[in-house]
Amino acid sequence: MMNKKALFCLVTALFWCSLYAYVPQLGSFAKTLGASYRMIGLIAGSYGISQTLLRIPLGVISDILGKRKIFIVIGSLVTVVSAFLVFVVPSPITLLVGRFLAGIAAATWVNFTVMYAGYYEHNESPKAVGIINSVNRAGQFIAMLAGGIISLYLGMRHVFLFSTIIGAAAAALSFTIKEERCINDSGPFKLSDMVLFLKKKEVIIISTLGALSQLITYGTTFGFTPVVAFNLGASYYQLGIMSMLFVLPQILVSALSGSLLMDKLGERNTLLAGFAINTVLSVVIPFVPWLRALYVVQIFNGIGMALTFPLLTGLVIRNIPDRLRNAVMGFYQAIFGLGMIAGPILLGTVGDKYGLIAGFMAVGFMGLLAITLTIFYYLSRKMSYKSLVEGGKR
Repeated sequence: MMNKKALFCLVTALFWCSLYAYVPQLGSFAKTLGASYRMIGLIAGSYGISQTLLRIPLGVISDILGKRKIFIVIGSLVTVVSAFLVFVVPSPITLLVGRFLAGIAAATWVNFTVMYAGYYEHNESPKAVGIINSVNRAGQFIAMLAGGIISLYLGMRHVFLFSTIIGAAAAALSFTIKEERCINDSGPFKLSDMVLFLKKKEVIIISTLGALSQLITYGTTFGFTPVVAFNLGASYYQLGIMSMLFVLPQILVSALSGSLLMDKLGERNTLLAGFAINTVLSVVIPFVPWLRALYVVQIFNGIGMALTFPLLTGLVIRNIPDRLRNAVMGFYQAIFGLGMIAGPILLGTVGDKYGLIAGFMAVGFMGLLAITLTIFYYLSRKMSYKSLVEGGKR
């Protein structure tokens, strides 16, 4: 019989496989259906809109009920609806609605993350989050490989059919996962508790950094980098390969960023290295003249993302009591959802008015903001610690 961690990882991989099978080709497919750059940005951004609206309520309700599995089941079922809608009636409008529904499904990631972290000791949260993020990326990697092959031989509509079938498999298996009893170490969750973590500077800053990380990724890799590649002559299959090269290093590095790399480099240097890589490459992408060179760019983009995002996700709940973990994770994921909205809409809007190069420059500027905020955060922590030590000596 499959152990509980392995089964949970299988459901997670299938869930994300369903959500991402068509993502590499989404922008170019929308373009062939007559969508403008702004509409492409809205389609990509709608995925973040629904997540931002739902992640805090889902986290709070989950903590109040002490249940997480039911939300995972519901999320898996919604993936089926989101893909099947586009398969039946492909158009820019159904892409918009379908991606909004996909965001509703993805909003349950707060429950996936916290439920899996519950299989580990409290101080192992960064490690648990690193592992489940690697599984997440593995599901996306398989999705992009399969989606690229299916689009090459059967066309884009059948990619959405594939996504529907995989989503149905995730939904069926989600009924069998084991939910650990949630141990509330400080009493039951109360809505007034939200005020407590909203006052925590650490939660606010880490959530903002998560939003900037997602802004870069969804503005470029899952937004307009495929459009640049399409303009260079890439086929749907090659778009899938390009996205796979972004995801592959994350499978390998994500599980290490919250443990080994953090021990070797430290939290600050790991985050700074990741943001620096993604910022520089955001500016480089529109100037890449060859498709093969863009492949190389995507590999390093994936490394940058793997250094920052899983680590941020683990850090935000590291010092949070069990009864608040879902709510805090919901808040964090809602805030980073703003980045998922802002990235493609920012790049698409600027791109429509001033050209794609200007759009990528705007995203690069947001990367500089992330680097600055990271430096400020760790300097303020150092100063706070120094003040605490000096105060203790008096």
